[in-house]
Amino acid sequence: MSEVANPEYNPSGVADCIDTNKLPWMPLTQVPGMSIKPARASGESGIFSLIFKLDAGSSLPASVYLGGMDMLILSGQAEYHQEGSQSILNPGTWGFISANSRVNSFLAIEDTEVLANFHSGVAFLKEDGSLDSIFTALDVLQMAKDEKVLLVPNSLEACMELEGEQYKGNGEPLAIASGNAGKLVNDVVDTSNNSEVNHPHFVDTREVPWLVLPGMEDVGLKILRVSAETGHISLIVRHNGVADPHTHIGASDFLVLQGRLGVRAGPPEGYGPGIWFYEPAGARHDATQRVTDEDLIYTANLYGPVMFDSGPGTQIESLLSWVEYKAMAEAGGVKLVPSTRPDDSSLLAWAPLKS
Repeated sequence: MSEVANPEYNPSGVADCIDTNKLPWMPLTQVPGMSIKPARASGESGIFSLIFKLDAGSSLPASVYLGGMDMLILSGQAEYHQEGSQSILNPGTWGFISANSRVNSFLAIEDTEVLANFHSGVAFLKEDGSLDSIFTALDVLQMAKDEKVLLVPNSLEACMELEGEQYKGNGEPLAIASGNAGKLVNDVVDTSNNSEVNHPHFVDTREVPWLVLPGMEDVGLKILRVSAETGHISLIVRHNGVADPHTHIGASDFLVLQGRLGVRAGPPEGYGPGIWFYEPAGARHDATQRVTDEDLIYTANLYGPVMFDSGPGTQIESLLSWVEYKAMAEAGGVKLVPSTRPDDSSLLAWAPLKS
């Protein structure tokens, strides 16, 4: 089972992770000043994951998110205007935009890089509120194909059948690759550079306390969002011990911010900042751990429970689902980012017919 879930390390980097630092920025023609580094796109679910960059002074057009979207500001600074209020989003700010939400203004004050996971397409609007274009997982797949970028596989079966030419051009590293990106999410808040978050669907992750995972004292968690509907959990993880053998019942994705992550069949030096992972449903790990003495910190989305045991063929020792994560957050006094916005009525505008 472990051989299927953990394919042998491929020196080209094509397996369950992608080094975003080796990818080029691909311009998005629908949005001037915006470019992306794609990581995953599913033709089955429509989910796609990428890092996008907005040049200083550029903005996203008014948009409707047809599915949910979570995001983490990695570098730069952005202004977010919604419902007559403004938020200043600095590095380390995390947010969740629920399905069918209309976002009116997202402006890059500086060159800004953002990690984003889209659960469906995005509808870009014209100034009059009518539909301009829709950006979907199929567009991401085509852009990656055009640049010969082999995306992370979506299933265990696909991990075994990887084909295609990998991108061999010049990469453009992320801003976080050159420094200690763990400071984006740590709990030491610099009051001179706080994010001014005035919307409940954003949070400054530095202000979220670290909680200890029961039975794993070397693992700290900042719990950001828990969905009782889908079972999805969004976290920041500080992983300084060895994780017990476990199986991902649901898929998961994560981006390394600080330190180096060692996994079975991976490179001896581990994976560092800017490496984006996707663990398909059913993936198993007999051991994951940090490789250096530096704190290992990464983002994480869990799309289902994680099952722990003592090794292949042993009995289940524990199962962590959204229920346990929500209970941990409540016990730790964490105010979670809401999964819905019931007061939002600003959906896709109807384009009036012209006579």
